[in-house]
Amino acid sequence: MASKAGQVKKLSRRSFLKFVGGASLTGVTLSLAGCGEVATADSAAGGKGWMPAQYNAPGSWPTDVRGRVPIDPLNPSIVRDDQKCILCGQCLEVCEKVQSVFGNYELPIKNEFVCVNCGQCTQWCPSGAITERDETDKVFKALADPKVTVVVQTAPATRIGLGEEFGMPVGTNVQGKQVAALRKLGFDVIFDTNFTADLTIMEEGTELVKRVQGELKKPLPQLTSCCPGWVKFVEYFYPELIPNLSSAKSPMQMEGTLMKTYYAEMKKVDPQKIFSVAIMPCTAKKFECQRPEMVSAQKELKDKNVTPDVDVVLTTRELARMIKRAGIDFANLPDGQYDQLMGTGTGAGAIFGTTGGVMEAAARSAYYLVTGQQPPSALWDLTPVRGMQGVKDATINIPGIGNMKVAVISGLANARTVMDQIKAGNAPWDFIEVMACPGGCEYGGGQPRASAPPSDDVRNRRAASLYQIDANAKLRNSYDNPQIKEVYADFLTAPMSEKAEELLHTTYISRASEFTAKKSENM
Repeated sequence: MASKAGQVKKLSRRSFLKFVGGASLTGVTLSLAGCGEVATADSAAGGKGWMPAQYNAPGSWPTDVRGRVPIDPLNPSIVRDDQKCILCGQCLEVCEKVQSVFGNYELPIKNEFVCVNCGQCTQWCPSGAITERDETDKVFKALADPKVTVVVQTAPATRIGLGEEFGMPVGTNVQGKQVAALRKLGFDVIFDTNFTADLTIMEEGTELVKRVQGELKKPLPQLTSCCPGWVKFVEYFYPELIPNLSSAKSPMQMEGTLMKTYYAEMKKVDPQKIFSVAIMPCTAKKFECQRPEMVSAQKELKDKNVTPDVDVVLTTRELARMIKRAGIDFANLPDGQYDQLMGTGTGAGAIFGTTGGVMEAAARSAYYLVTGQQPPSALWDLTPVRGMQGVKDATINIPGIGNMKVAVISGLANARTVMDQIKAGNAPWDFIEVMACPGGCEYGGGQPRASAPPSDDVRNRRAASLYQIDANAKLRNSYDNPQIKEVYADFLTAPMSEKAEELLHTTYISRASEFTAKKSENM
């Protein structure tokens, strides 16, 4: 007689999701959301130290259970330890109120749990139940393989966050120590993502000028595409605005592509033996590197065995764990230097790590690309787009174009409001920068947890450090970077050339069929 176990039908992923949606298991979190009021620093019973919203007195057990956001077990960016989850609802709070993802789709769910992978829930979770998906073992394995060349890049915001994991003041710039630690860990080549932030500006800025001048038949406003959480948000909720997104890849993906093409060619390294690692402040980057569109090196080399352009993304927190695991005395490391070819960035590249930085860098280059002249002093300190305000705008006068209206947004709930304006035909802007995380990458989902929920005080201190890097930089314009000039002269030809389009630009897809979106109240 067959056992009962042998009679159990295997549950497919689609069947499981249908069962979960039909049973309204995720609906339980929806029905529990919104119980209680959010405590502020002044109103919380614990004083100015933050306490979860459901606590009414210090030390008391929660008086209500608010639930939690659904997280797919196969989510490439974040995981939850159920033993640590206290059902406090803070993940719901940030996902619904700050990012406007949870609660903006109908139940039952269809094909996937709706998630933009931003990881802000990891920053708001008071018990540390939600974290990034740890991939440090993959990197340790690659580092131990003598047949593999392990090449790593570091994002602008990681250098002003990493030090906090080792007891340094918030916003301390540890660029040199970060490079030295990576050398001690055994990375073969260390590049700076600031280099491809400059490259992104050249490509995205050229695309913007072509749109504004009518040479490129794509709609305005042009929307930035550096932030993968934001891009996925558009694919989910605003697929009709996909043509507005810049086709330029993010700096991380540009550098990953060039590692396995430009670097491999110039240094005569077999691209199949390059293991590409990115140190990022962002959990959504783990999702981005797995996108099927991000295999430009494979297409260029016409080799089916070439791996994705970026093999593994580690957050700032994961790098800190690797350094601690290796027993490295981080605080006393002498400063190291990036490898060259793709190791030099400008001040414009550095400020990519904070809200408004991409816009400010783009404004400087757009002025130069149109006029051939250095930008005026006002574009060296574009104060209207700086700061933690969720939506900011400015008007930039560029001879040959006239007044160009720009906007800067951080936090996806803010983005939703502006996207609804665009859909309604009420958007006066030509160019809009959007970052999913409030304050930008400097407090991304993979950055050290300085407070829960994150505070603008910490965001401002980290941002100030990035602006100081820009102010102190010898080169502050992307087009002045000598290595940018070299990569175009030796490899890419020119911004938006045929080869640049092939390697540095991409396409996006609509994900609207994955769920049923609720109609916006702003429409």
